[in-house]
Amino acid sequence: MTLPKAFSIKEAAYQSGLSEDTIRYYEKIQLLPQPHRKSNGHRVYDNTDIEKMILVICLKKTGLSLEEMRPYIHLSLDSDLTDYPELYHMLQQHQQTIQEHIQSLQKISYFIDVVLERTPSLRPPATSCTSESQDHRAPLNRHNLLKSSVS
Repeated sequence: MTLPKAFSIKEAAYQSGLSEDTIRYYEKIQLLPQPHRKSNGHRVYDNTDIEKMILVICLKKTGLSLEEMRPYIHLSLDSDLTDYPELYHMLQQHQQTIQEHIQSLQKISYFIDVVLERTPSLRPPATSCTSESQDHRAPLNRHNLLKSSVS
């Protein structure tokens, strides 16, 4: 029988991507469970603790506040979310919000592409025999931008 891997707070911080101070703070506000301690009082973390720390980081990146993520953190990592319909529904709504945000960012990215494309220094040199180059693209305006991002 192998014993589970034990991590110091420094190792847990490295493994999870959280700082030691952040781990202590999340324990203090009871977002993360209190760790086991050695006889000398030093914190000891296991793989499950590290996974919960990573879950906090992931949920935080989605825009959930610490209070909003609290119920998810307190579930077992292998819990079936359908057993918790309210949490399941909240997470579905949050996912929809994220998808809408991604679409909005894609429109912004498209707009930036159009602006960059129209930057004179980025245009290819004229290939005609005249010194004047003609730009036959539609003028940049809100209507054209929205029309092309919808299609």
